[in-house]
Amino acid sequence: MMALLETNDLTVTFGGLNANDGVDIKVEEGTFVGLIGPNGAGKTTFIDAITGFVAPNVSRGSATFAGQDLLAMKPHERAKAGLSRTFQSLELFDDLSVEDNLLVAAEEPKWYSFLLDFVNPTRSTGVEDQVDWALDVLDLAEHRDSYPTDLSHGQRKLVGVARALAAQPRLVLLDEPAAGLDTAESQILGGRLRSFLDHGITVFLIDHDMGLVLNVCDYIYVLDFGQIIAEGTPDEIRVDPHVVAAYLGEQASELQEAGASQARGEGGDK
Repeated sequence: MMALLETNDLTVTFGGLNANDGVDIKVEEGTFVGLIGPNGAGKTTFIDAITGFVAPNVSRGSATFAGQDLLAMKPHERAKAGLSRTFQSLELFDDLSVEDNLLVAAEEPKWYSFLLDFVNPTRSTGVEDQVDWALDVLDLAEHRDSYPTDLSHGQRKLVGVARALAAQPRLVLLDEPAAGLDTAESQILGGRLRSFLDHGITVFLIDHDMGLVLNVCDYIYVLDFGQIIAEGTPDEIRVDPHVVAAYLGEQASELQEAGASQARGEGGDK
C-alpha cells in the first residue's frame, strides 16, 4: 500500500552543508508518527522541505504525498492537496479574534471573492463549519471571540494547532506544539492530538518533549546531524543505543524516565 507521505534520499543543502542528508521516511494514512532529535538535528528543515519552504535547497531525493510529487508543487498547492502544518513561532494575528484567525487559514480566496463580498457582505463561505469543528476538537469554542493576547501561552499554542486543522487536512505536521508547555499542559495536549486520528487526520509530530512523543506516537524516527539514526515503535526507540547516545545528559534521563513511567502505567494511552 502506498504511504500517504514518503521521502526517499531527501537531502537539503545550505551553503554546502547537508541539513538533511538522505532522509527516508514513511507516514501511513491513519497513523501518528513522530520525529525527534537534538537541537540542530534538522527537524524543522525537514518539515520546511516537505511543505515547500526550502524547496530550492533540496539537492537530491524525492518526496511524495498521496502519490503526488511534492517537490514539483508550490507551497499553496501542497496545502490544497491536504498537507497542513504549524510553526514553532505562533504566527497568530493579535488583532483578530481566535475565530477569525482560523477563518483566515481555512478560507481559500478566489480572485473574484472581493466582488462577492461587495455584493453580499454577509454571505457564507462554507468554512464556518470547519472552524467550529476545529475549535471543538481542541476545546477552544468558549474562546472563539477572545484575542490571542487574552489567552495563556498554552491556549495560544492550541489556537495555532486549531488553525492548521481548520483546513481539514489529510495530514497535519506539528512543529514543536508542546514547546513552552508544562508537564500537565503537555499531557492534555497529547490526548487532544491523538484524537485527530478519530477524525481521519494523519499526524506527523516533531517535538522535544520526549514523554509526549513516546506516549502518543505509533512509530518514531530519530534524526541527528541531518540523518535518520533510528526508527521503530516507542518501545524500540526507548532502548536503542544510538538514541540514548544522541540524547546524553538530561534528555537521556527523560527518555529513561518516560519508559519507566509507561511501565508503571503512568504514561498516556496510545
